Order: sequence, then structure tokens, then C-alpha cells
Amino acid sequence: MPEMKRLLTFIAAVLCFGVVSAKQYELSSPSGVLKVTLDVDDALSYSLSVDGKVVMDDCALSMTLADGRVLGAAPKVSKVRKDSRTETIVAPMYRQSSFEVSYNILNVVFSGGWTLEFRAYDDGIAYRFVTDFKDGFDVRDEQVEFRFTEDYELIIPYSDKRKDKYASSFESQYTFHKLSEKPYDDRFAFTPLLVDMDDRGWLLLMEADLIDYPGMFIERNATADGLTAVFPKARLTQVETMSGSLNAGERKDVIACGMKAEETFPWRIVAYAADDKDLPMNNMVYQLATPCKIDDVSWIRPGKSTWDWWNGCKLYGVDFRAGNNTETYMYHIDFASEYGIEYVMIDDGWYSFRDKDMLNPRADLNLPKLCEYAEKKGVGIILWAVGHTLVKDAEKICEHYAKMGVAGFKVDFFESQDQEVVRDLYTLAEVTAKYNLLIDMHGVYKPTGLSRTWPNVINFEGVYGLEQMKWTDKDKADMPLNDVLVPYIRMACGPLDYTPGAMINAAKRDYRSIDHMGMSQGTRAHQIALYVVFDAPLTMLCDTPSNYIREDECTRFISAVPTVYDRSVVLEGKVGESIVMGRLKDGVWYVGGLTSWEPRDIALDCSFLEEGEWTAEIIRDGVNSDRHGSDYKKETVDVSATSVLPFHLAPGGGFAAVFKKK
Repeated sequence: MPEMKRLLTFIAAVLCFGVVSAKQYELSSPSGVLKVTLDVDDALSYSLSVDGKVVMDDCALSMTLADGRVLGAAPKVSKVRKDSRTETIVAPMYRQSSFEVSYNILNVVFSGGWTLEFRAYDDGIAYRFVTDFKDGFDVRDEQVEFRFTEDYELIIPYSDKRKDKYASSFESQYTFHKLSEKPYDDRFAFTPLLVDMDDRGWLLLMEADLIDYPGMFIERNATADGLTAVFPKARLTQVETMSGSLNAGERKDVIACGMKAEETFPWRIVAYAADDKDLPMNNMVYQLATPCKIDDVSWIRPGKSTWDWWNGCKLYGVDFRAGNNTETYMYHIDFASEYGIEYVMIDDGWYSFRDKDMLNPRADLNLPKLCEYAEKKGVGIILWAVGHTLVKDAEKICEHYAKMGVAGFKVDFFESQDQEVVRDLYTLAEVTAKYNLLIDMHGVYKPTGLSRTWPNVINFEGVYGLEQMKWTDKDKADMPLNDVLVPYIRMACGPLDYTPGAMINAAKRDYRSIDHMGMSQGTRAHQIALYVVFDAPLTMLCDTPSNYIREDECTRFISAVPTVYDRSVVLEGKVGESIVMGRLKDGVWYVGGLTSWEPRDIALDCSFLEEGEWTAEIIRDGVNSDRHGSDYKKETVDVSATSVLPFHLAPGGGFAAVFKKK
């Protein structure tokens, strides 16, 4: 009888907890397409199967503490728990207002006071460490491996070439190479990065819920069959630059200090998409992030902003000398009010770099007057700042400018993802939320879900954006290719501060990098389509108001496009070639299409529309846009759900359309 009881117990364990053997635990996604298997032996490792085929295997994971303990060395399982959940996630300032998600959970509790939690969704798997110790601790290192069963193709961004390998602007074009290849010996890569599994689909490597822990860099492992995470060490000393930013000096021998006894660590994500079109809609980062900590988000206003820096504060057709002065920004406010643009950005120059004092703006810039005037016009003021200058006195500065009427800050020059920078970003999100201020994270690493936790974090940069066109020669930049890669890779992890809107548009042979007169690669219609395709709750109009006024037709089209949506869907697309994005807001559909330098014909199937008659207002590439990038055609046509609209996209071209029901 005892033998029978033990047998029944074993069978129950297999059925309920996915125990394959005494040292293996399985977890499948709700659809059953993905299956992760955790191996518990002398060490920990996992494998991943897609449709029954193992695509990742023997991926080691562990965490080494400063006191010598290794979570994962000779592990002893004390308890295994499994659960399934379905939840509706409300998502303010996101690509969709809400979405339902189902997932399965495997918690393996180990003796010694720590747990390994796995989750399996239909769009990916993830795991994290959770501790339940008696005392706080430091982390010396974390072992994160992604080992693959085949020599897959990677589409991967690499860090800048700098003396400090852990310093980066995280604004890189993508490199294509096989897993077995190593294009740079002296640079780390960073996430998100894309793995092409051919007929098996795609994997995206990402991380979520960075709060007080460094972000991961990536390098190829020694056996060339996988990738390994590399974490920057915590800072022992820091060096303040002339601008007020902080660079790492000497480093400690740990990657994270001051962990609480009960600590929840970041998620390591392997996201999955069966089809190219599923990648931009992957929600793994957002759904794994800590839920919203703001009770009332109604004060957070998404929208667009004028931007002075890209165009150098250059205005023409005005009766004053343009520059970083009150008259220029009064003009910006008037322009924004006229076109329904929500914000005016005041960038570099309103306070002194040398003084590093945000409470002492330049004398010829009357900020109180500008805030008062902007409020009357229904426009908000956003101030740029070096991130550390705001961090070091955040409470005082935020209180001061919130009382003045400033709507938020754009912070810059972090250029790292070590623990100190991650902690600073979280602090800024929390303090600005306290004073009902937006914050745009510029000069930073990729999003890891902070915009869910603190929705006032309206944007993240961490992308090769249009500002690069001010200084990058044409033989070193391929912006149209970049634009049809970003939605499938970088955009999957969160919103991006790309800063579109150039009104000087150049065909491939005509592009030049001119700092004082920025232009885009590709066509005018391509620039307009970016406002629909890219996720950015706060979107810049990068060019000068003088150019936008001259191009009134395009400006009014841009200003009418929302920046957050009820629903988003990729209607058509292929990684590195093209994308057609559809967005629904308040019953109106917005559709944008982009191509690389390859011209392309697209037949837009309008079956996404409800039954009935619709009117489509369209901006498409002009007949001569392959020769003159600014050539476009605007038209209005009647359509229905059975219509098919043909578009010829010029090299670097695009189209944008707004569908309204009659």
C-alpha cells in the first residue's frame, strides 16, 4: 500500500507540475507551441522548444553573491508550484489601451531561501531569481546564457567603440551576421536583438523590470554556439564632465550593491514570433513589468512637441533674431497652438552647462513668462536637462518648475546601464510623477517596462534616430533600412524617441549630413508615415516651424495623427524590407507604410475596416520622389472594407492614410 501511494504521488507530480524526471521540470505556453525545460543537476540550465523542435539547449543560469554563495550550484529543490493565469492589462500611453494575456507559471523553490520563477506566454518565455533571505546582500555576477542548436542569423546592435566598453549611447545601426561569427572583438552588443530561425520564426532577446540592477550587454560565448550576458560592475568612483553628466571611474568587484533580503530580480526574456508581423506587437516587456504605481493617470497627456535642437533654433520670415531666447519660444508656442501640437521643447541652452544649476536659467530666457503664455494657448513646456543635474536635486527642481507650470523634462547623457544609472532613472520616474511631470528618457538604454510602472515616463531613446542625420555621412548611414528594422526589434520592448519630421527630404544620391540644415534620407511620405508606424507617446516635430508653416498641408496631416491608440496591428511587412502599420483611435484608422531603399508595390487590403462607407485621406510618394525626396501627392478617395488600395513606394519611400467613416 505505501508503494501504491508513492506511485500515485509521482503520477500526480508529473501531471500537475510537468516533472519529466526527478531533475527536470517542464512548462509550456498556453498554446503549447513553446516549451521550456529546466534541468536541475549539479547546476541549472534550461532548453526551449518551438513546435516540438529544440532551438535552445543547455542554457546555464546562476547568480553569484559577494559572500561566495552561488544560487544554482548543487541546487536542492524544496518545493515546486505551478499555476495558470489570465489577466487584462490596462495600458495607458501604449500601443493599445488594454489587452488580455494568458500564461503559465513554474516556481521552483530551492533550499537556502531562493526561487527560480519561469513564465510561459504564447509570445515568449521568461525567468527571474527571487530571494527570501534574512539579510541584505551584494551580487558579484549573474550567469545568463542563450545557447542555440543551430547557427542562426542574428540582427544585432553593437555598442560604440569607446575606452570604457560599458559606456554607450545605445544608438546603433543593426549588424547582420551568423551566430558563429564575431564582427567586433572590442565591443559588446546590447538588447533587444533578433534571432532568425528560418521557418521556425523569430526569437527576440530582451529583459524587463530593471529597477535597481544593471542592464545586460551581450557577447558571443567561447564555443560560438550561443550568447552570454555581461553586466557592468557597480561604480566605486565617478567623474563629472563639463556638461554635468557622470561617467564611471573605478569599479567595484560586484555588479549590484545593497540588495534587500527579499528581492525580485529582472526578467530574462526569450520572446517569440511565428511571423514577422507579430514582432512589433510583442508585449513581453510590458506585461512582465511592475504594474502602474500612479493611482490617477488622467493628468498624463500624450502628444507631439516642437523641437528646437535639430533645426538649431533657426526661424525665417520673422522680425527678431532667432535663438535660445524668449521671442523664439513665444513663436514656437504660437505655432504649436495653431496646429494643435501639445508641447514645446526647450532644449540645450536654457541653463548653463558650466554652472550645472537648473534653478538658474539664462537671463534672456523668461521661463515664467513662457509658461504663462503657453498655458493660455493650451500648450505645455518641456525642459531638456543633463540627467545627473536633475537627479542630484530632483525634489527641489521638480517642485520649483511644477509650480511654474512646466509640463515635464527631457533628460540626457546617461550613456550607461550600470546599477547607478538604472537606479537614477527609477528615481526620476518616481519624483517627477509625484509632481505630475512627464519625463522623456534620452541618451539611455532600451526600455525595460518602466513606462508601465510609471506611465509619466513618456518615451525612451535607445534607438538610431533621425538626429544622426545631422552628422552621419551617406556611406555610413542607411536610414530607410534602419526604419524597417526598428519596428521589429527595438520597438518590441517599448516606445522610442526617434524624433521624425524632416521637411527637407533627400533621394539616396542627394543626401548630405549638414548639421545646421538637417535632412532625411528617403521621401517626404516616408517621414510622415513614421508618425503612424513608430510607437512614441511623445513625438517630436524635429524641423523648424518656418518649414512646417511653408509645408502647411503636411504639417496639418502630421498634427492630426494621435500618439497612443486603442488598437494596433501590423497589416503587412517583412523584417528589413517593409512594414504597414494600422492604428485605431476613437473609430478612426491611421495606416502608415515604409520601405527600405528598395522600391516596392503594396496593395493595401482594407478589410480591417468595418462595413460601410469610408473616406481615406492619403499622402503618398510623388511620381518624381525617387529624384526629389520632397515630392509627394495628397489625395482623398472613398473606400470600403472590400477595397484594395495600390501604393508604389519609391526608394526610401512610404505612405500614410487616415480612414474616417462617413
